[in-house]
Amino acid sequence: MFSLSSTVQPQVTIPLSHLINAFHSPKNTSVSVSGVSVSQNQYRDVVPEHEAPSSEPSLNLKDLGLSELKIGQIDQLVENLLPGFCKGKNISSHWHTSHVSAQSFFENKYGNLDIFSTLRSSCLYGHHSRALQSICSDLQYWPVFIQSRGFKTLKSRTRRLQSTSERLAETQNIAPSFVKGFLLRDRGSDVESLDKLMKTKNIPEAHQDAFKTGFAEGFLKAQALTQKTNDSLRRTRLILFILLLLGIYGLLKNPFLSVRFRTTTGLDSAVDPVQMKNVTFEHVKGVEEAKQELQEVVEFLKNPQKFTVLGGKLPKGILLVGPPGTGKTLLARAVAGEADVPFYYASGSEFDEMFVGVGASRIRNLFREAKANAPCVIFIDELDSVGGKRIESPMHPYSRQTINQLLAEMDGFKPNEGVIIIGATNFPEALDNALIRPGRFDMQVTVPRPDVKGRTEILKWYLNKIKFDQSIDPEIIARGTVGFSGAELENLVNQAALKAAVDGKEMVTMKELEFSKDKILMGPERRSVEIDNKNKTITAYHESGHAIIAYYTKDAMPINKATIMPRGPTLGHVSLLPENDRWNETRSQLLAQMDVSMGGRVAEELIFGTDHITTGASSDFDNATKIAKRMVTKFGMSEKLGVMTYSDTGKLSPETQSAIEQEIRILLRDSYERAKHILKTHAKEHKNLAEALLTYETLDAKEIQIVLEGKKLEVR
Repeated sequence: MFSLSSTVQPQVTIPLSHLINAFHSPKNTSVSVSGVSVSQNQYRDVVPEHEAPSSEPSLNLKDLGLSELKIGQIDQLVENLLPGFCKGKNISSHWHTSHVSAQSFFENKYGNLDIFSTLRSSCLYGHHSRALQSICSDLQYWPVFIQSRGFKTLKSRTRRLQSTSERLAETQNIAPSFVKGFLLRDRGSDVESLDKLMKTKNIPEAHQDAFKTGFAEGFLKAQALTQKTNDSLRRTRLILFILLLLGIYGLLKNPFLSVRFRTTTGLDSAVDPVQMKNVTFEHVKGVEEAKQELQEVVEFLKNPQKFTVLGGKLPKGILLVGPPGTGKTLLARAVAGEADVPFYYASGSEFDEMFVGVGASRIRNLFREAKANAPCVIFIDELDSVGGKRIESPMHPYSRQTINQLLAEMDGFKPNEGVIIIGATNFPEALDNALIRPGRFDMQVTVPRPDVKGRTEILKWYLNKIKFDQSIDPEIIARGTVGFSGAELENLVNQAALKAAVDGKEMVTMKELEFSKDKILMGPERRSVEIDNKNKTITAYHESGHAIIAYYTKDAMPINKATIMPRGPTLGHVSLLPENDRWNETRSQLLAQMDVSMGGRVAEELIFGTDHITTGASSDFDNATKIAKRMVTKFGMSEKLGVMTYSDTGKLSPETQSAIEQEIRILLRDSYERAKHILKTHAKEHKNLAEALLTYETLDAKEIQIVLEGKKLEVR
């Protein structure tokens, strides 16, 4: 149940102000208000003759006394209007005789109230007192504020809509547009008019002026607020629309903001080729054999008639296989750059997404664009992610569409003339057999890690891009970076340049390169670690033991550096530098590696006793045990077990396993005894080297040789 309180509510002032606009004429008023003027003749034309009054004066503000209203009197008149809104309210008793139930609870108690007719009559014949007070008393019982009783079924709703449309047709010609919304309420035929109500309530002249002022003030404020709100919304919509258009235009025209939109069909907006004129085979170092094999592809792209005259055909696909960072992508770019043809790049992980058929659609789009720009090169990186072996899986019935489409495009019904497909993968064993058969990827090029010569060329190439000391010997760094790929060597040079910049040097020296190599191999220095003198001494003798064994053993690798500076998980390290890459190792070389590993524990035992040996030799024993086990089970270097190999020792008989363990134990024991004999023989040199490490922390190969020869080092 809704009702009006004793104070004036905005819900009352604004509707009342709307109603007064229906009865004044804009032609006879000094206040500029839009409205609808209703004359006596117009009213007679609309209302039937039996309902029209005999004589009804024309409605204007002058007759209502509003023409003399001044803007400065508005606040004072409103204060006069507010206190008398709901005073002296006399509502007749609602205990009446029963009658037929109406559509709402309000109509049963008070009958149908035609407030529009009441207000119009009161304004036309306004000579009664306290009219506004009576209006407020009746407005609180409007149906708009009172909840209707019962359920509104579809049938009753239709009936109400019909009665509402009939009443709206009667009054649509005499009511303004903003009042028609209030006329959709149910009305009765026996409601008192406003003039009769004012006669009953006896509204005095002073209250009539306040009533008129309230109507005018409310209407003006409501209209101004509505107009201002509409203007603001209109301007806001216009600004947002302009910004949206500018944003779309920027995305479409600006190449830095544009993206390759992907639709649910999987088609890219564009597949743009790249010209690789600035990348040639001169930029590829350390993989000479791979470059020679790909040179044939370059010749075919440059001069295809040379091969077609004799009836020969080059491979349709070339598969580059090798570890990460060896230069597979760089080789593919060099092929396109040497032949000066368009280069299409795609990653295997870019094809498949959440929608079914997206991968196959993108492959069709890629090959369609490539055929239109032939001759060209298509490079698919990480091919194993899209060309893996097909499996039967009920959970993924559409997982084979992408690879099937790739197979069809490479060697299907329609040939690919002038299109060379180059794929790169780290796991060739994971590729589908149909993909690597002759006719598709029928040429496989292995890209291995570079050897010493290749590493030297790569280091020279990257050193020429920075400022470096001409006394640097790249071959020394190359010898100490066995197993490094081209990408790792590039990172080594870059780390050295950063170190030189941090130290404030003008160029990169050998010291920065060695620092960068140790950082990559062993981890960063831990200078903040506080190690007591006892542990430093143990570490110095431990590392000196490794160095002494390596220096006095014939087949051991030469020493590069010894240090007791903590790096990574270790407290010290001895770096050995092979003269060349070892493609094969002899039995004496393997035994020498075992002896060097034993030198640390043997030194601790000889200097500090068996009760004070430490756990620092755990990794050394692991390395020695692995070498001995391979000698027995894989290399056939055991006299007792012979040349038979044992790949899976878990499936062997207990007797065979016991024999293998016995042979490994013998090799380790003999290695330990040889290391002990060398350290006992060179105990003086061992002590001098340990003291030098405690003094200088790090010694290179030349400094180690000076110490072992009994000479003194220069003060740093």
